[in-house]
Amino acid sequence: MVTPFFKRKEAADKPPKPGLVQRMQEAEEPAAAQEQEPAAEPQNGMVSTGKTPLDKKSLDLIFAVEQMIQARTHAETKSLELQDRLTHSNGSVERLNKDLKNLSKVIEEREKNIMELEQKLVEKNLKVDQVLEDYRELQAEMLTEADELRSTIDLEQQKYAHLVQKHNEAHAEKLKRINELEEKIGRLETENAHLKQKFETARQEKTYLANMIADFTNRMTVPFGAGSAQEPSEPGGDS
Repeated sequence: MVTPFFKRKEAADKPPKPGLVQRMQEAEEPAAAQEQEPAAEPQNGMVSTGKTPLDKKSLDLIFAVEQMIQARTHAETKSLELQDRLTHSNGSVERLNKDLKNLSKVIEEREKNIMELEQKLVEKNLKVDQVLEDYRELQAEMLTEADELRSTIDLEQQKYAHLVQKHNEAHAEKLKRINELEEKIGRLETENAHLKQKFETARQEKTYLANMIADFTNRMTVPFGAGSAQEPSEPGGDS
């Protein structure tokens, strides 16, 4: 749809319609032809238009009036065009002002949102800083505890190595003692066997001596005669 502004502009751009000046020029052309003829009438300062003769002043006056009318028409057209352009500009300005107000509201809302986000970001940063500080403190404590644990582990490893060494020494001493005891037991068993053998030998000797003593005692207590009567039986008794 073409706006009135563009319609007025197109109308201003169109050439003006043939007016009074053109009609006068058309009327002047036959008059000029008559003047060029040999049998022309003497010039008396009058110009004939074919209908009503007009002098030069009248033509100039008519031409000036026509120029004034055209200038006024052009000025009115230009004024209307400018008025349309002004109206269009005012409408554009109003729309722009309205858009500017809307944009200002949007900008205010965005700035408000940005301020809220900045506040939240500041709070988040504070929380992050606090968490980082807590993490650093916890890391320092963990490093200290780790150092203490390493020291404790090293000490316990040294103690364990010392205990293992003592255990190995005690075990070796125990094995040595067991070996010594086994050797001693072997010697004692051997000695015990020898002592049993000696005891058995001594017992047998003691039994033999006791029998001899008892036999001798019996012989001494028996009467001599009886003893001589019994002499033949002694060899059998000795056997």
